[in-house]
Amino acid sequence: MSEPATDRSTFRFSDADITPRRAEMRRLADHARLLIERLAATDAPHDVLERATAHMEAAAAELADHGAKVRSYEGFAESANAGGDPHAHFDHSPIIGQANPIAPPLHIERYDDKVVARATFGSAYEGPPGAVHGGMVAAAFDEVLGMAQSLGGNPGMTGTLSVRYRKPTPLHRELRFEGTLDRVDGRKLFTSGRCFDGDTVTAEAEGLFITVDFSKIAAMMEQRKGS
Repeated sequence: MSEPATDRSTFRFSDADITPRRAEMRRLADHARLLIERLAATDAPHDVLERATAHMEAAAAELADHGAKVRSYEGFAESANAGGDPHAHFDHSPIIGQANPIAPPLHIERYDDKVVARATFGSAYEGPPGAVHGGMVAAAFDEVLGMAQSLGGNPGMTGTLSVRYRKPTPLHRELRFEGTLDRVDGRKLFTSGRCFDGDTVTAEAEGLFITVDFSKIAAMMEQRKGS
């Protein structure tokens, strides 16, 4: 299936757009992600595990004195409505965060009428044999539809999310998620999406988002900073 020939903006940034420290954070997360992948599928013997554990203990000790109590993270809705940067890097998101080793990560592009995201889920995300855990598929849909609902210019927060699993969603293959904002009814924003393995639909989703008073979100962010 070809991409629509429309204008688009992307939330993937070139190296020129980020500081050396942020680039190194992403590189460190890439290696941690690789470690998670290999650990989830390893048959290493006891002595190899001992050496790997020692390396991990040393790395954790290296970062022990540099733990921030509050991290700088904003979601799409917060960035657009609570005084945040609308081009925030989202580096710490558990779904799209390039500096978060538990994120696949999902790479999102926004077209004029839809959102398209791609990701390859490794062994750490396995549910049924050889397939992505359904909870991770749902989490990806929540992120994609959350981006799609912002296309209307007055985004809200997730009210309900319904996922239909059509086929097993395979691990270790590039998947494509698509999301659209279908209609707006007052404060309600209705979205839908599909997950593709090639041209095969493995899952479908519908999301209802509710426009909220984002001054409350801003207050929550300020409270978090002060905690």
